[in-house]
Amino acid sequence: MSDFAVIWDWLAFAIRWTHVVTAIAWIGSSFYFVALDLGLQKAPHLPKGAHGEEWQVHGGGFYHIQKYLVAPERMPEHLTWFKWESYATWLSGAALLMVTYWVGSELFLIDPAKMALAPWQAILISAGSLSIGWLVYDTLCKSRLGETPTLLMLLLFVLLLVMGYSYNQVFTGRATMLHLGAFTATIMTANVFLIIMPNQRIVVADLKAGRAPDPKYGKIAKLRSTHNNYLTLPVVFLMLSNHYPLAFASELNWVIAGLIFLMGVTIRHFFNTMHARKGYQWWTWAVTAILFIIVMWLSTAPMFRETVEQSEARPLTATQTAMIEARGWEPAFNAVMGRCSMCHAREPSYEGIHTAPKGVLLETPDDITRAAREIYIQAGVTNAMPPANVSFMERAERQAIMDWYRSLPKTFAFN
Repeated sequence: MSDFAVIWDWLAFAIRWTHVVTAIAWIGSSFYFVALDLGLQKAPHLPKGAHGEEWQVHGGGFYHIQKYLVAPERMPEHLTWFKWESYATWLSGAALLMVTYWVGSELFLIDPAKMALAPWQAILISAGSLSIGWLVYDTLCKSRLGETPTLLMLLLFVLLLVMGYSYNQVFTGRATMLHLGAFTATIMTANVFLIIMPNQRIVVADLKAGRAPDPKYGKIAKLRSTHNNYLTLPVVFLMLSNHYPLAFASELNWVIAGLIFLMGVTIRHFFNTMHARKGYQWWTWAVTAILFIIVMWLSTAPMFRETVEQSEARPLTATQTAMIEARGWEPAFNAVMGRCSMCHAREPSYEGIHTAPKGVLLETPDDITRAAREIYIQAGVTNAMPPANVSFMERAERQAIMDWYRSLPKTFAFN
């Protein structure tokens, strides 16, 4: 347990596990209620104020659900609130952002070729942009545009494109996609925390006081809930993208993100229409497939890929320079170049490999120092890489990688 890099990696894993579990709970309940809402049916025996009902069967039992557009005549004794799924997802995501990108800002957040930032400056931009994004979005929703949902959605799409482009002018490609996802997720959680839940509390307070609730609060909450519904799938993609360099390692990653947002709309439109019993809009899948093909092309187009020469010319951060000057760099570098770079290259030479696995490149000092912790964990501490040891990496070479990484200051374990 003295190896801090291992401890830190497990900490990040634990936070990521929590984030995934809470996200499943939030997305599951969100999709369920959207499907339920769209599938409600009128019936002659409905209570006063009820909009529709739905019968469902699950787990060996039957459920009879009724929805009131505003509220029932009296407050029920038992009321379940759906909020902590959203809050826990955002809080665990924020923790993961801090652990991975803020603490490791010099390698994962800052791209000196785009903008020379001190870590505190990059972190300030990271945190500030999430807050500013919500304020802009909330202002748009509270303006007259709130009465024209389609136009509002188009403006939201433009806002997301602008933010994606802006992030890409400042941060690494990986951080660009992650921050655009965090930007969108912040809007979604703020919708729940600052709009939907307060409006529902007003309705509950009116019921308890014997007042007739104002229908406008339900209408406002419905608009924000609809936005969350269409934004969910793109956010999931953006959060997963940091594991797939083909998604983030492109000059046009912000365009890829924009196309993913459109795919989220087409996919949700199909299911929303189906749940509303308005038929199957199969054309949405054709559009989705076309958009995805464009995404794949943008991710691999040669004109958008960084060359070896460009990587070698990229200014190194202070942390990277310290890594190269550290004891044991030369044998570790040679081990990676001799056993890993034939696959993890811009033009792989290993038979049967046409693109670098997961887009991870290990050809230059810049490449290798940026992937230092992953190399240490996967090719030093464990035998995960090379897979099945196809390049016959020797024990001494793995030891060289471990000796080099362990010679670095403990703070480097974050990177």
